[in-house]
Amino acid sequence: MSRRVRRKGAQSKGKERTIAQGYSGIDDGISSSDRDGEVDWTSLPDDTVIQLFTCLNYRDRANLASTCRTWRALGSSPCLWKFLDLRNHKCDAATASSLASRCSKLQKLRFRGAEAANAIMNLQARGLREIHCDFCRDITDATLSVMAARHEALESLQLGPDSCERISSDAIKAVSLCCPKLKKLRLSGVRDIDGDAINALAKNCGQLVEIGFMDCVNVDELALGNLVTIHFLSVAGTRNIKWSSASQIWSKLPNLIGLDVGRTDISSSAVSKLLSSSQSLKVLSALNCSLLEEESNHISYNYKGKLLLAIFNDIFKALASLFPDVTNDYRNVFSDLRNLKNVNKNLNEILSWLEWILSHSLLRIAECNPQGLDSFWLRQGAALFLNLIQSLQEDVQESAATGLATFVVVDDENVTVHCGRAEVVMQDGGIRLLLNLAKSCRESLQSEAAKAIENLSVNARVAKAVAEEGGISILADLARSTNRLVAEEAAGGLWNLSVGDEHKGAIAEAGGVKALVDLIFKWPNSGGDGVLERAAGALANLAADDKCSMEVARAGGVHALVMLARSCKFEGVQEQAARALANLAAHGDSNSNNAAVGQEAGAIEALVQLTCSQNEGVRQEAAGALWNLSFDDRNREAIAAAGGVEALVALAQNCANAPQGLQERAAGALWGLSVSEANSIAIGREGGVSPLIALARSDVEDVHETAAGALWNLAFNAGNALHIVEEGGVPALVHLCSSSESKMARFMAALALAYMFDGRMDEIALIGSSSEGVSKSVSLDVDRRVALKHIEAFVLSFSDPQTFHTAAASSAPAALAQVAEAAHIQEAGHLRCSGAEIGRFVSMLRNSSSILKACAAFALLQFTIPGGRHAMHHAGLLQNTGATRVLRAAAAAATAPIEAKIFARIVLRNLEHHNGEASL
Repeated sequence: MSRRVRRKGAQSKGKERTIAQGYSGIDDGISSSDRDGEVDWTSLPDDTVIQLFTCLNYRDRANLASTCRTWRALGSSPCLWKFLDLRNHKCDAATASSLASRCSKLQKLRFRGAEAANAIMNLQARGLREIHCDFCRDITDATLSVMAARHEALESLQLGPDSCERISSDAIKAVSLCCPKLKKLRLSGVRDIDGDAINALAKNCGQLVEIGFMDCVNVDELALGNLVTIHFLSVAGTRNIKWSSASQIWSKLPNLIGLDVGRTDISSSAVSKLLSSSQSLKVLSALNCSLLEEESNHISYNYKGKLLLAIFNDIFKALASLFPDVTNDYRNVFSDLRNLKNVNKNLNEILSWLEWILSHSLLRIAECNPQGLDSFWLRQGAALFLNLIQSLQEDVQESAATGLATFVVVDDENVTVHCGRAEVVMQDGGIRLLLNLAKSCRESLQSEAAKAIENLSVNARVAKAVAEEGGISILADLARSTNRLVAEEAAGGLWNLSVGDEHKGAIAEAGGVKALVDLIFKWPNSGGDGVLERAAGALANLAADDKCSMEVARAGGVHALVMLARSCKFEGVQEQAARALANLAAHGDSNSNNAAVGQEAGAIEALVQLTCSQNEGVRQEAAGALWNLSFDDRNREAIAAAGGVEALVALAQNCANAPQGLQERAAGALWGLSVSEANSIAIGREGGVSPLIALARSDVEDVHETAAGALWNLAFNAGNALHIVEEGGVPALVHLCSSSESKMARFMAALALAYMFDGRMDEIALIGSSSEGVSKSVSLDVDRRVALKHIEAFVLSFSDPQTFHTAAASSAPAALAQVAEAAHIQEAGHLRCSGAEIGRFVSMLRNSSSILKACAAFALLQFTIPGGRHAMHHAGLLQNTGATRVLRAAAAAATAPIEAKIFARIVLRNLEHHNGEASL
């Protein structure tokens, strides 16, 4: 991978199709009794249909209701519209007005952002009891005041967890005046909450039982002592609290059962004061309180019937001690409490509040990712999240799933997942719990569960567990969701799973390829790059597999990815689209995708343009795609026609300090283009020699190997060969030839030097004044001697004298086979030479230099050795040029070096082998 995490979708889809068929039966006048084996869905009782509606999200519910008048009426039943979650939908005034007719009995509403906050007045839901809004930064006092005035029956108001930066105490006073039935108020990130606002709540909201002022800057702690009706108070993350006075005042609150002071600077003395003095307090949560944790080594908190939740405590044991008659296994305390048959109201209140503050606090801690908490997360943090995922409260489930997605990632920029944390989730059964949550009909739960699966699946062991638990089918199903956020996280999960070769086939079988391609067409201009980058990234991984690459092409993936490369402006999307096209084009020997990508309108032009991107990743992947495409003759010329030579030379010139991957691909793309002599000349003319020599000096094997390949091709042309000499290329190639760890780099450097000094460059080098000619001649003689010396050393490094003399004295095939095996460079079998190049080596066999003769014979051995990808092609070229006679002469020449003789004999043996294969 470069990456660089469900509703009952299949069942729902099946139902929709069957219903549609039943409805068509109504239209044609044929009753269901006349159709064998068909069910008339319209005959279902109304209660059953309404129950079906409850299993669907709003979009599917609307689609189902549109099938007939009866179901349209049932779909508007007030019982289906008591709760509305608009977070994943655009909610403006027009949308709200269109929903108003269904919302007369609406009791609970969730939405996102200031636009939706202003629009919900149009729902006409005067009986609304609960409002929960997130993304609240732009919500103003005026908006909140109008919201409160329009919903006088409001019992619960929650704004957060992000900061309410534009809310002040004035709006809180307005809420207290307009909503006398208010029982629960949770606000996050309000800058100042003064005594007047708090006293107004105490005076006007006589039923208020829970207050949450989280992550605020200033809260009047003395005024909070006037809220005598409250059972639960949270000031988690709030600063500037005077704990000495706060503990004194709050300990006198007569009904206070639960207090959350997490992420504050509360001291141990304040904690002791609260626990010892409060008559009603049962739970004090102080998670991630640094001062308290520093002092905890010296203090013991033992207060009978009271519970302290802290990082240094075993939270499960502490909870079990608070409810001693409920559970026998403290690790199951949450599930045992939920399963109680006769739950009293107080116990249910405490459990609900505990789950909420734990899920909220753990999520915020995970987001901050403080140092030193590894032990906590491994010992109990992960287990707490998994218990909270099973809560009956959807917002708790959602926060817990988000927390799991967050706490495993320890480095967002490099997508680094903590191995131990991910695996403890897996070992505690978390994968199955998350997959079950992903199958919920609630889209908010689907997206958060899929996000957790996505992030956890960065770990290979967890990815395997996800696949074994059926997660691939679930994610593929979610990727088809009409909700963009759900599809985005599902695509991310498939991206991470597709890293493993063992999962690629399963993703294709589950329909994941088609789903990912469809995502690109569904949201080409989605307003965000998340879904497109994930879909393209997953397709890039899948395209690396030969069979899956064909599936990508069949699903329309080439067109989709080219569309992204051409039109998308997000760099992350461009990078993954280019990488996907590079991988599709990498199977030129086994399928037709390379040609298909090149033939797609605008593909090559877009990739050439992307090599000029400001983003290194985009440039790297675009160059990689052009490199792969250049293996096809038509693509190679199309790249040149689209300005690819100029763009890639410019890229090579500017990547001296670039990442190694970019350097390799820039050199590789020039290598691929330079197969054509016309392109080779153009590269030299555009100044491509100098940057390639610089890359050949790289210590990185992959970089200098590709640079050596490009210089080998360029050196075929005499003009380029002279440029290489003039730019100081001889020392660079000599160094590669003698010192590289890569046999291929040494081989191609030797061949480049052989081209340069086989005599064809000499005439060009001597053009000019007589003095210039003499100077160049002297310089070339020095470079020639150095080059030939190292070519000879290279060839001899594959020659064992004893083996050679044995082979020379014997005509036994075994002796030649032994020499051939020792001399074989396996990677050289992937090189494909033109007829002109093969002819050049044949000509070298006649060269006066014995070193060049040996080098030419050695090269022809590599190109014809049986099993090489292009060996038959090279053998055919040799046969067509009549090289057999030259090879025989070289093998028999009395004055030729023994290496040239033996290598020529092996080449002849190779040709006989290929002739025999061709005749079969």
